[in-house]
Amino acid sequence: MTLDTFERSGLDPETYLLTRIAALVSMDASPASYLLNIGAAGELGVPLERIQGTLVAIAPVVGSARVVSAPRNIGEAFGLALHDGGEEEGAGT
Repeated sequence: MTLDTFERSGLDPETYLLTRIAALVSMDASPASYLLNIGAAGELGVPLERIQGTLVAIAPVVGSARVVSAPRNIGEAFGLALHDGGEEEGAGT
């Protein structure tokens, strides 16, 4: 299903990845899914602010619960632990 989807989408690379990240949030995706797509966005040079803006834009559609759980799953994907106070901590500390 994913073979040649970028080429067939007709989207520029940044829009393509932001769209995929939005879809992951709407599905309450696993950390591994975020790792793959946000990693690709990082390699492409997509600014973190664009990813955050995407989360803000989709919040009214997918609901706050999904948008709030996304950063936790993203943090887990990259080995970060988020405390209840919202502070980040390295996985090994």
